[in-house]
Amino acid sequence: MKASTMMASRVLHAGRAASARGARTTTLALAPSASQVRSASGAASSANLKKTPLYDLHVAKGGKMVPFADHSLPVQYSSLSLAESHHFTRRHASLFDVSHMVQHIFKGRDAAAFLERITPSDWRGQGAMQGKLTALLWPGTGGIVDDSVTTRIGEDEYYVVTNGACFDKDCKYLDEQLGQFGGDVQWTRLDGSGLVALQGPRSAEVLKEALASPLNLDEFYFGSSAYAQLKLPGGQVSHPVLISRGGYTGEDGFEISINGKHYPAAETTTPIVESLLAIAGPERLQLAGLGARDSLRLEAGMCLYGHDLDDTTTPVEAGLAWIIPKSRRSETAGFHGAETIVPQLTPKAKGGAGVSRRRIGLVVEGAPAREGAVIQKDGEDVGTITSGVPSPTLGKNIAMGYVREGLHKSGTELDVKVRGKTRKAVVSKMPFVPAKYWKGTAPA
Repeated sequence: MKASTMMASRVLHAGRAASARGARTTTLALAPSASQVRSASGAASSANLKKTPLYDLHVAKGGKMVPFADHSLPVQYSSLSLAESHHFTRRHASLFDVSHMVQHIFKGRDAAAFLERITPSDWRGQGAMQGKLTALLWPGTGGIVDDSVTTRIGEDEYYVVTNGACFDKDCKYLDEQLGQFGGDVQWTRLDGSGLVALQGPRSAEVLKEALASPLNLDEFYFGSSAYAQLKLPGGQVSHPVLISRGGYTGEDGFEISINGKHYPAAETTTPIVESLLAIAGPERLQLAGLGARDSLRLEAGMCLYGHDLDDTTTPVEAGLAWIIPKSRRSETAGFHGAETIVPQLTPKAKGGAGVSRRRIGLVVEGAPAREGAVIQKDGEDVGTITSGVPSPTLGKNIAMGYVREGLHKSGTELDVKVRGKTRKAVVSKMPFVPAKYWKGTAPA
């Protein structure tokens, strides 16, 4: 959220986007000219786009700015092609501006109970300064309102990151849910904050050199968070920032949050990024944009909200049952949609409700399959593509989609209708490219 010249004309549907309940949708065309960027109805006009704290830096560094989730963000930079940026991230490290994402704090005696109502995760048992992927759910149906990374940063305090393109829908949902819940929960939205993602195999090396306070990165594992200070230009030191190990590319990496409620993020985010770039040098670290982020995340088998996930999809259908711990796999667990989701965990063949469709990965022959392409088996329609790109790393066309239950096993041969032609496709395990998260041992 770039690939070869082949990808230059492909459509990137922004981010983590739309829903039937009113979320805004933005569509970008990864094309040579800005005139080919399209905005769907309901998207903000160019004049009304929000700017992240790094906007001026993007422009100064040759960023090609496009509308995305009501923000003006770089799709790529003049220094690297789409493919070069993608490969540079896999081989070295890249910095992504993800300040359009929405950062929240939920605090109070009942904060964990509230989060356990709207998500299927265990928050009272969550370790201190540890985070994980979860999903906000609709009552009854168990459909996914949005996906989120949530971290316990205090005894009764949780840091939540949701998708920028779901801003209106999520805020309405959270406001309504808090009103129905009651209890001691304070919700603070960190508007105007900075958030940058440092991603790639050299990211830990770069961050270690940039740290101005102690943090043992060898024991700072995937999912961990900590407050630390960073070196700034001129020998200065930043205020404490929240550093979380993780990201959206499948590579080792970190997300760095600059809290705009406590500090002037517009004035502090740029010096932090400039310092990281200067410390690393261009041979180790480059700025990267939305195009590379999208191809990297699909190679990593990660979902894009509004496309691979939406309000009508449950975690089980989406292959995200792993976000539901054993302690919560009961229809009386109390989270929204438990009465629908928990029976789905047991296949029909074993007496449960099961599901009728499942999310899969595909390797497609010939032309790349794009969102909306029909998946077939023996000439019968059995599913739909939700994301697709030529994989720069693999040199193959990869895609994600949903197919009828029973056709989701790795190695299953299917067909995809691409530009009116039938293309052979094979179900593939995801991630397409092995993940390299740091867990203290070999990449996992």
